[in-house]
Amino acid sequence: MICADELGPVIPRTFPPAPAWSPNGHRIKAELDYSRGPEKTWVYGGLRPADGQAVTMTAPSRNSVFYQQFLQLLEDANPTGEIWIVTDNLSSHNSVSTRTWLEDHPRIRHAFIPVGACWLNLQEGWWRIFRKAALAGRSFASRDDIAYATALATSQLNSRASPWIWGRPPPPTRVLRRRYTYTV
Repeated sequence: MICADELGPVIPRTFPPAPAWSPNGHRIKAELDYSRGPEKTWVYGGLRPADGQAVTMTAPSRNSVFYQQFLQLLEDANPTGEIWIVTDNLSSHNSVSTRTWLEDHPRIRHAFIPVGACWLNLQEGWWRIFRKAALAGRSFASRDDIAYATALATSQLNSRASPWIWGRPPPPTRVLRRRYTYTV
């Protein structure tokens, strides 16, 4: 079983350097250089909950062609056995071209989660850890920088991966301080 999802768009953007102080002691205010340019990047990710290993891929858009390339990466990363992909009902996951691609790859099967229940997909929790490792506090100049940060963070997270369990772990058992003995 593999939990799959898309993250994005991740946008390469740079910020101007931190403003300095003017000669009379006031802070110089610089305009924020922020734009949503054409260089949007989507990150495709698949988490294998059994051992915590993940596969990621960056793409310039979110469509059936790139989703099929991502499925091919998942198939290459899991060479034996049947592969169940747990994912949402995005149109590229259920398009005609994806269904015909899946006919040629009978090992891969889809299990779609219900609409509005994204918390059932363990990939969402992995995205939180990934964002912190790869994207938080960084500015990227191009798509290549995003792809490099994605590959680096994925390899670092895979090096210390552990199995994923859905739900909260049970609370530790509490040791009683005093035991009372009642006699009648």
